[in-house]
This record gives sequence, structure tokens and C-alpha cells, in this order.
Amino acid sequence: MFDLIMHAVPVFVICLALEALSYYFLPDDEVGYEFRDSRTSLSMGIGNVIVNIGWKLAVVAVYTGAYLLTPIHLPANNPLTWVALFVADDFAYYWYHRTHHTIRLFWASHVVHHSSEHYNLSTALRQPWTPFSSMPFWLPLAFLGFSPWMILLQQSISLVYQFFIHTERIDKLWGPIEYVFNTPSHHRVHHGSNNQYLDKNYGGILIIWDRLFGSFEPEGERVVYGLTKNINTFNPLRVATHEFAAIWRDVRGARKWRHRLGYTFRGPGWNPEAA
Repeated sequence: MFDLIMHAVPVFVICLALEALSYYFLPDDEVGYEFRDSRTSLSMGIGNVIVNIGWKLAVVAVYTGAYLLTPIHLPANNPLTWVALFVADDFAYYWYHRTHHTIRLFWASHVVHHSSEHYNLSTALRQPWTPFSSMPFWLPLAFLGFSPWMILLQQSISLVYQFFIHTERIDKLWGPIEYVFNTPSHHRVHHGSNNQYLDKNYGGILIIWDRLFGSFEPEGERVVYGLTKNINTFNPLRVATHEFAAIWRDVRGARKWRHRLGYTFRGPGWNPEAA
């Protein structure tokens, strides 16, 4: 198992420091940094790393089992295997990401990443402590013949790429790049709480899936970052658990089982009166 993320941490720290300094020496009207917010994001990132030390062992075990069961074993020394893996991984990430915005139980984990009202490189590190719902989305890749270490490596490559798009310091890029790849402009939209930006631009490295499946939105009006109802806390434990607690309150207060299921598996904000 080769986790590129751990090797990239020093680069993340250097880039984060440089971006923060850029706001000090070259101030403008962007959201920038706030110490308590960035401290919370770093705390969430550290917690995510600790949780994944154990969780990755379970992931490797399951992927290995699937890989051993399939008669297909794609050769790692063939460049076409890596091209296919790149596309398959990004496709899996798109649907993982989209369902984690549209199914509330999944959103309870992913909402952590959207809970900051700031948008900078530290926001990229604000990761959940409950990564357990991700496994099914990449499991088919093992059945398709991709070795588990290859899947984990490609996941790491995708996450490293996505770190660098969490910034306001880069404007829109050259047109063809903006058309094919996920960019800071596209991902700013994804983090917006503006009505027109909600549930848009789910892509990982590529933005073509959003264009194909109708979830693309270009950056237009100024992005307002955060949630439609911000949680107003810098407490990492509350950031990690607040939506799970909200689901429990709604489920406990519901009188019908279909309402309990709706509060759990329908979209965030669902309620019986609006159904």
C-alpha cells in the first residue's frame, strides 16, 4: 500500500504557509484565512489521518478479496491500464461525491468538508472522521482487475490534485483546461451556499462528468462559502458529528417509519411536510 498523501504533507504545509503569507503581503477582498477556522480544518485533517490508519487495513482486505475472486488481473506495467484506472477512479469519485450530497446519512459525513465559511488550502484538509461509506464506490474497480495498491495510489493522486483547487488565489484558467478539468473556479462553485451553486460540480480531477450528467455550473456571482445553515462552531468534535446528531433528533421525533427512513436516506433538508 503506497499512500502518496503522507509523502505530500510537507508540500501541503509549505503551500498553505505561502498562501497565508500572500494574503498578508497582498491583501484583497477575498475571504482569506481566519486562525480558528484553519486550526479546526487542520484538526479535522489530523483526525482523518488517524482514523484512516486502521480503516485502510480493512479497505485493503476487502479490495484484495475482490481482486482474488475476479479472473481479470490487469497488468501494472501496461500504460493503458493506468489510463483506464484514471478514468475509472474519477468516475467512481464523481458518484461517491454526488451521493454524499444527495443522501443525508452520507452527507452527515461529507458535510464536514463544507462546514468552513472560508476557502483556502487549509479547507482542503477539513476531512471527515467517518470515511466508512466510501468503500463500495471503488470496490468494483478491484472486481474489474485493478490491483488494490493501484486503486489506493490513484485515489491518493486524485486527493493530492484536489488539494490545490481549494484556493481563491487562482482565477479561471485557459478555456480548454476549464472545459475538461476540475479547477479552482469550478470547485469554488461546489463550496458555495448560493442557491444557484448548491449541489454542483462534483468532479474530482475531471469536470466532464458534471457536464455529462447535468450537474455543472460555471462560476458567476461571488461565491458565499459554507452551509445554507452554518454551524457556528470551531469545535472539531461538533464539526465531525453535528449532522449525525441532527439526523438522530429528527428520527427520534418522527412518528412514522417512512418519515424516519426519509430523514435518514432522502436528501439533506428533507421533511415530511415538503414531500
